Amino acid sequence: MTTPGLVLREVKFRESDRMLTILTPQGVVSASAKGSLRLKSKLFSACGLFCYSDFTLYEGRDGVYSVDEAQVRRVFFELRSRVEALALGMYLAELAATLHPTGEEAAGMLRLLLNTLHLMCEGKKDLYQLRAVAELRGLAIAGYMPDVVMCAGCGRYEGGGFYLDIATGALWCQECAEKNGNTPNLDAAALSALRHILLADDKKIFSFSLAPASLRRLCWASQMQVLQVLERPPKTLEFLNSVLPYEDIK
Repeated sequence: MTTPGLVLREVKFRESDRMLTILTPQGVVSASAKGSLRLKSKLFSACGLFCYSDFTLYEGRDGVYSVDEAQVRRVFFELRSRVEALALGMYLAELAATLHPTGEEAAGMLRLLLNTLHLMCEGKKDLYQLRAVAELRGLAIAGYMPDVVMCAGCGRYEGGGFYLDIATGALWCQECAEKNGNTPNLDAAALSALRHILLADDKKIFSFSLAPASLRRLCWASQMQVLQVLERPPKTLEFLNSVLPYEDIK
């Protein structure tokens, strides 16, 4: 098949081959790129990490594809100039591979990653904000979306702080949360941003701003959602949190 795809992971094997994990509009596929580490290989430039390329793939008997041809569309090389951006890119790539979307979900995840990586390379958007958007929207695309429209107890939409129950995805206003022995973990601005990320059109999800205190709450909620959904933390999360901890938002 011929398809566009973003390289989420590359692993060297043998002397000059790579095993790739590629996010395509149809889903996540594994593909071997033989000889792609040779500088003179026609696959060298198009098969690297964070390369968005047009791939011609052939499926083997074991279900693993082989890359026959690849043409570069975009290389997000600028990520490598900042350790924080590189760490975030690697984390988001692992998250997408772990969620393993298919069909329309895969196409949506690919759009989200491409837009996020583009904004990261531009350097005009806060990395904490981009992280929260990519985490929350990515989980929603994969089918893990909290019910943030109104309070699960009384139906209240706004007013004061709210408590997001990470385990159930339910939203509780301050009064209902306190009746259950919980303290609000989202202020009004963080809740508004959370709703925007989950419910707005693709082109608008990055268009908001938050004060540091509200952004910390949003980032906490997004990370807790990831940890709740996945069976185990992504391997790249520890390094990301060492260079981009939400507690340091100022």
